[in-house]
Amino acid sequence: MSFEILHFRESDKILKQKKMLVDVVKTLEYLDTVLYEAPNKGELLKQALKDQGWREDGTLNILENRRYQHKGFKNRIAIEGYIGTFENLEGIFRLQVAFDKQKIDTSILLMNSLRSFDSPFGSSRDLVEWEIEQLEPTVFLPISVALFDLGNLVQEPELKESMPR
Repeated sequence: MSFEILHFRESDKILKQKKMLVDVVKTLEYLDTVLYEAPNKGELLKQALKDQGWREDGTLNILENRRYQHKGFKNRIAIEGYIGTFENLEGIFRLQVAFDKQKIDTSILLMNSLRSFDSPFGSSRDLVEWEIEQLEPTVFLPISVALFDLGNLVQEPELKESMPR
């Protein structure tokens, strides 16, 4: 596996209670396979979650009459994340709003583990643990964070201009 799952506030117990832990792990494995070194991760993420049954119509809305949607939703578990970068406070706050509205019981946040080499915070795992702790009491929902190592995007060679300027 080139991803790691961190559980906070007994999210793993909730996933087990709902008999969703195996489903979640299989979904994360599928995402890892589909997204590794792929361009256009956003569209691939949505398609992969749809393939795994996490994007059923009518279940993704966070607020009534608004376009805010989760990336995935199944059995009162929401998935959020923009895996193009490490930063993901917006996803955490979307999940907290859904939890406050009693639409979800637990959540999964997808994050890219790749960060800047000059970060003073140590490993991605250390930083996630620190950030989750720092967000209390504002963010208090049960949450699992999936840190993905999605490799480096293979760059296509630059094309030389064939026409003179």
